[in-house]
Amino acid sequence: MTKNTIIFLLLCFVTSAVTAQSITGKWKTIDDNTGEAKSIVEIYEKKGKIYGRIISIVNPEARDNKCVDCSGKHKDQPIMGLVFIEGLTKNEDVYDGGTILNPENGKTYKCRLKFEDDPDTLQVRGYLAFFYRTQYWKRVK
Repeated sequence: MTKNTIIFLLLCFVTSAVTAQSITGKWKTIDDNTGEAKSIVEIYEKKGKIYGRIISIVNPEARDNKCVDCSGKHKDQPIMGLVFIEGLTKNEDVYDGGTILNPENGKTYKCRLKFEDDPDTLQVRGYLAFFYRTQYWKRVK
């Protein structure tokens, strides 16, 4: 390899590392039916897996709600503070292999998270087989 090729490859590597966005952080959830903000979610990494917890609810009347339709460890737990995204891992440009819980109906779905063209927009998809629901969350700065 020539010296210029090595410098070019090193420059490409450094540029891609600097521009890569982390999925971790705070995200504003946007209801896919109404287009309104519903909550603030913190996505974090623990032991190499991605998790998400609800840290704020926009509607003050819903802040004390519990996950009444949930089962197992989530049954009757407060929605505020609820870890509802669990066990995702990075697979190329998506995070998948885990689950997402819908606290409104208590159902758990497979989950996939992926950046849109804009690194401040996150595509959040919950699915069962061929049926899915997609939301687009915005990064909180």
